Amino acid sequence: MAATLFFYDLETSGLNPRQARVMQFAGQRTTLDLEPIGEPVNILIKLHRDVLPDPGAALVTGITPQATHTDGVTEAEFLQYFYEHIVTGNTTFLGYNTVRFDDEFMRYLHYRNYYDPYQWQWADGCSRWDILDAVRMTRALRPQGINWPVTEEGKPTNRLELITKLNNLAHEQAHDALSDVYATIAVAKLIKQAQPELYNYLYNSRKKTEVSKVITSGQPFVYTSGSIAGEFLHTSAVATVATHTGQDASIVFDLRHDPTKLAALTSEALAEAWRYKPNRDPAERLPLKTIKHNRCPAVAPLGVIKDSNVQKNIHIDLQLVSTHFNLVKQHSEKLAKTIAGALKILDEERDATINTAIRLQTVDEQLYQGFVPKEDTGVMRAIRAAEPDQITHIAEELQDERLRTLTPLYKARNYPSALSQEERQAYDDFVHAKLFAGGQSSKLAQYFAAIQEQSTQSQDSPDAQFVLQELQLYGESVMPSDMSQD
Repeated sequence: MAATLFFYDLETSGLNPRQARVMQFAGQRTTLDLEPIGEPVNILIKLHRDVLPDPGAALVTGITPQATHTDGVTEAEFLQYFYEHIVTGNTTFLGYNTVRFDDEFMRYLHYRNYYDPYQWQWADGCSRWDILDAVRMTRALRPQGINWPVTEEGKPTNRLELITKLNNLAHEQAHDALSDVYATIAVAKLIKQAQPELYNYLYNSRKKTEVSKVITSGQPFVYTSGSIAGEFLHTSAVATVATHTGQDASIVFDLRHDPTKLAALTSEALAEAWRYKPNRDPAERLPLKTIKHNRCPAVAPLGVIKDSNVQKNIHIDLQLVSTHFNLVKQHSEKLAKTIAGALKILDEERDATINTAIRLQTVDEQLYQGFVPKEDTGVMRAIRAAEPDQITHIAEELQDERLRTLTPLYKARNYPSALSQEERQAYDDFVHAKLFAGGQSSKLAQYFAAIQEQSTQSQDSPDAQFVLQELQLYGESVMPSDMSQD
């Protein structure tokens, strides 16, 4: 099957993929030359009754829960369509920041509905990519031929709607999924036309096998990432200094900096300096970055910044980079040992935190607690194909406790009309415990408070007031059937 690209975008009920839900999925398949293939996809997905949307997110997208229930499909129906019409061999799934945002929502969506969360992006020659880092690297290294936006304060910005506007590209409605898909394709075309060599390089090096060749070469290389300061156009020269044990990742050192002080630290001191602190001054952050090989990082050989204009654009001194790299090599053994020790300390702390968090997680949030046993894959397939009244019986064969716990939720969310009286009461109890427990601090109380706050801030916007009124009505409608007797 010929290789194709499938650009997609999601609009969601919030920002947290563990707790929020996909409300709109849109996409368009194209050739590798970015010419459309077939009709676009634009689907609303019904919001579960046990989920309250973030009012701020709803104001951005304009999508209300009522709209998803009137015009949308269930998650199970969407995924059936997804696999019948979208997941085909040799497809690269991509979008604008999909690797860090949309892909995560898709994984949780798959998990909740008895599909493998990962297979769609790697089986049968499939892969993923992300246009955002391609935009960042193009701006940093090969900006010619494209108009680049800045904020009112004069700082560089790569917001999709600003790039399209400045380059006269169609973008009818920002934060509408299908409109954003078309805009992303247009920006990809712009890069491919203005800088075809860089575009093709980044596309061809999206897979971890190619990424690893650059990262493990033993030589300095260029890395573009949102974790690098915007004043440098998110780009710097780095060198690999350690492997992240237990992860398909490498630790790199930013060669803008002198590694001598870092090499003098103990593992304990490095862990303290590396430990996340929300109020820490950005200037105090360590010049260490974690690159995950399977997340399509934008990396390239150092030679791409040999031009003095490129060096000026990203404010880098190659002579200083060379000096610092020699120091990295000089201290390589000590750096690797110190970093390994610090990672061990931080990983142990993280594991303890995760273990605590796991006890507080609902089953919907437990995707990353382990891979599904192979023995369950056939049972999952049978559940997806089953008539609603057979789901509970088939699910008894599951070995994974998470999947067994998901069963009544899967049935209630996707086949509510098939619930028995007992099952309906159990789901009502679940909704009550999730949304109403805690009185004034309950999720529903916080939801109504957020609506009121947004309403005060947007009194002059009729469109916003309409959305907020719909959200208010939705909050009042999700009460379980026995709440009026409480």
